[in-house]
Amino acid sequence: MSNAQPIVLRMAMKPIPTLVKPLRSVDIHSKEEKDAHKERTDSCAVPAASIIAESMLCFVLADALLEKFGGDSMSQLKAHMEATAKY
Repeated sequence: MSNAQPIVLRMAMKPIPTLVKPLRSVDIHSKEEKDAHKERTDSCAVPAASIIAESMLCFVLADALLEKFGGDSMSQLKAHMEATAKY
């Protein structure tokens, strides 16, 4: 529920499961020893996570708006919102 004030989120994320130095491993096809490849090169995933969180927040807010006012189209949704605003 919001009273038109800014919505503040508190989030947490797990650390990136990447090592700086690749681990020694074995190629399952050739059976030769080799180093495992590094999956990621970025050291901080927070900027990417913030974009994903913002997108998910948009879905949640849109879902709450549709649950409250309903409608099968944008014009119906706007009409329901305007009708409710009169009260």
